[in-house]
Amino acid sequence: MKTAVNNVRTVSDTKRDFLNAFTKPIVSIYRRIIDELLVESHLLVVNQTFAFDPIFALGLVTAFDRFTVGYQPESDRQAIFVALIQALQLNPEQLRQEAGHMSELAMRMPTELKDLLTTLETSANLDPLMGQLRSIAANPNFKYSRLFAIGIFTLLEIAEPESIADQDQRQELINQVGNTLKIGADRLSKDLDLYRSNLEKLEQGRQMMADLAEAERKKREKQAKKPEAVVIDQLTATNEP
Repeated sequence: MKTAVNNVRTVSDTKRDFLNAFTKPIVSIYRRIIDELLVESHLLVVNQTFAFDPIFALGLVTAFDRFTVGYQPESDRQAIFVALIQALQLNPEQLRQEAGHMSELAMRMPTELKDLLTTLETSANLDPLMGQLRSIAANPNFKYSRLFAIGIFTLLEIAEPESIADQDQRQELINQVGNTLKIGADRLSKDLDLYRSNLEKLEQGRQMMADLAEAERKKREKQAKKPEAVVIDQLTATNEP
C-alpha cells in the first residue's frame, strides 16, 4: 500500500518563494515584522479549515500597510507586498480589491455594518457579507486568526471612530462582536490589544530612527562647516596689520 505524499507547503517553501521574488535586503526595522507576518499568514492559509473571506483580506492588507508605514522607497514597499502575497499563493490584486470593498462599505453604511457585526441583523441588504458572517457564527470549526480580528477592528474603526477612540465603548463593541460571531470576546480583545500595542511600539521605533537620522544629519552639517570656518580664520589672520 502506497503512502500518500504530503503536499502541504512548508514555511521554508513560502519563505523561499518570497526571497526569490524580492531579492533586495529589507530595511532592518521592518525585517522581523515582515517575516512574522509571512509566517503567521502561511500557517493560516495552509490549514485545512481555512477559508478565504473579505474580512481576512482586509486584516492582512491593513496589517501590512500599517506595519510598513514609512518604508522607503515606496516602490519597494509595494513590491514586498506583492512578493509576500504571491508567496502565500494568493492574489495581491484580489486582496486589495476585497479590502477596498470592505472599507468602502464601512464608510458608506456604518450603522448597518455595526448592527450586522454586533447582532447579525441589519435593515440593509449586506449580502454576501451577511451570509458569510452568519456562516462564521454557525461554524464551530471556523479558523479564527489575528488577521481576521484586525479586519474586524478596521471595520469598526471606519464605521465607529468615536466609539473606538473611547476605551469603554471600544471594549463593549469588541465584546459584542466576539460574542455574536462566537469567536470569543476575550480572545478577540487580547489579540486587538496586542495589535494596538505593537503599532505603538513600531511608531516609537520609527520615531527613534528618525531622531537618530536627524542628529546624524546635523552632525555632518556641523563637520562640513568646520573647514570653511578654519579658512576664514586663516584669511582673517593673514589680513591683520
